[in-house]
Amino acid sequence: MIQMHNLNPQVDLYIADGCGRCDYYATDKCKVRTWQLVLENVRQIMLDTPLKEEIKWGVPVYTYLDKNVVIIGALKDCVTLGFLKGVLLKDPAQILEKQGPSVQSARIVRFTGEEQVLAHTAILKEYIQEAIAIEESGVKVNFIKNLEPIPEELEQTFEELPAFKDAFYALPPGKQRGYIIFFSQPKQSATRLGRIEKYLEKIMNGEGMHDEYQKKIKKS
Repeated sequence: MIQMHNLNPQVDLYIADGCGRCDYYATDKCKVRTWQLVLENVRQIMLDTPLKEEIKWGVPVYTYLDKNVVIIGALKDCVTLGFLKGVLLKDPAQILEKQGPSVQSARIVRFTGEEQVLAHTAILKEYIQEAIAIEESGVKVNFIKNLEPIPEELEQTFEELPAFKDAFYALPPGKQRGYIIFFSQPKQSATRLGRIEKYLEKIMNGEGMHDEYQKKIKKS
């Protein structure tokens, strides 16, 4: 039975109009609108669990004990359901994917149709129960330090928010490098994390650090 008290009206708005991070918000070009029926089906699975439905970073996130457990997103070619600690799941059905070579913790399931979601409903509920048990146990993922010059705080943000990772690596290499250098400069972890949070929205919007300044230069 669906737990109606878990319904979050912000998720209704997300499915209806999109995340609001680009110019296609509330238009037929919005990729979220392309996948409305699939998103609704994935959401129904989540609502039939003890997880709390929230909106973070513009997308649906499902939490337990104030910890992010599952995140739902819409890409151009599919809908994704991501387990933030997916690497710890047993995955007997072999449906979890690693989203990029540098991802250590998160694992996603891709959906391209409603029938596919329905076919995976039972196994997904089992995975969610296992993910909840992991949060209750306090087990954490042991991150292996990346050999590339990417600050640990940025890597962890990638793990917590796969959509942010997609947006970051969609930037031109030069803009990626600019952010990495800027984020790596502070000695204190809290300061590095603060810089990432400050520029998170810009990155999600596909903007480089200096895009606004360069636009002003061109206009002058």
